[in-house]
Amino acid sequence: MSEDDEVDLNYPDSVNARSNGAYIPPSGVCWISVLSCLLLACSYVGSLYVWRSDLPRDHPAVIKRRFTSVLIVSTLSPLFVWAWKEFTGIRSSQSLLALMGIRVEGLLAAATLPLLLTMVLFLGPLIQLGMDCPWDFIDGLKVGFDPRFWLLCLSDMRWLRNQVVAPLTEELVFRACMLPMLAPCAGLSPAIFTCPLFFGVAHFHHVIELLRFRQGTVGGIILSAVFQFSYTAVFGTYTAFIFVRTGHLMGPVLCHSFCNYMGFPAVSAAGAPQRAPIITCYLLGVLLFLLLLFPMTEPVFYGSVPLCSLARTAHGGPRCAPDPCH
Repeated sequence: MSEDDEVDLNYPDSVNARSNGAYIPPSGVCWISVLSCLLLACSYVGSLYVWRSDLPRDHPAVIKRRFTSVLIVSTLSPLFVWAWKEFTGIRSSQSLLALMGIRVEGLLAAATLPLLLTMVLFLGPLIQLGMDCPWDFIDGLKVGFDPRFWLLCLSDMRWLRNQVVAPLTEELVFRACMLPMLAPCAGLSPAIFTCPLFFGVAHFHHVIELLRFRQGTVGGIILSAVFQFSYTAVFGTYTAFIFVRTGHLMGPVLCHSFCNYMGFPAVSAAGAPQRAPIITCYLLGVLLFLLLLFPMTEPVFYGSVPLCSLARTAHGGPRCAPDPCH
């Protein structure tokens, strides 16, 4: 190997580059990163099936058992990142928790701005929900501040799964743990688009249960799985973008919980008199979202960008414009 081809395993303390300035990842780190992410994804999904049961996934007993499994895997998931760092020899000036988006700096902005941005995207569904809701605004506020309402929610296993446990554990495993491992391989922008593939594929396990309980035809189930993979991959790209731009886990978790609550937009469910204004709100929401996407995720609001200590965008390659590291 020539001097120009040498790779320093202590990247990014010493940035590895060829004479033309192109990025060179540490030797073998890409394979190690991908295999580590694959193992972590398999561990998460596999933990759902360690319990033998003939009950459907929405049964409270099944949900409680799966809570135990995924919480154990999620608690141990930082060890994957630590082991990956030790094995590859990659060093960072940031702590392991900071790389995973668990930090205090910029926390308030991370807990509000990404959620507001997501609500802008869902302007149409929110207006539609408001039109269909039997309560007025004041009644809705009274319910929202009523402790009995939240106690009722917390006693509902499906609500806990969809709004708390799934968003927290999935974002921790599939974003906070995987992005730091993928970032040194090719840079931040490619990692944003690669990471969601593990997230989308992980949702294919629903096919097993649908086939097992014969909840539809085989063709319909496969088509549903492909559709689910598509929108979970797109959603995963968005939350990965939020994670990289803000350097926080909080934003992706809250956005995930909100999207789980809203569900997939159903403009076709709107009545004929309401359809035109609702469609207008849908389009307005998308337009405003695109206009606000970068301004509301500007890293200056959130402090430093920890992942930038692990990666530099490949020379001439795709960038997260504007580059999160600048």
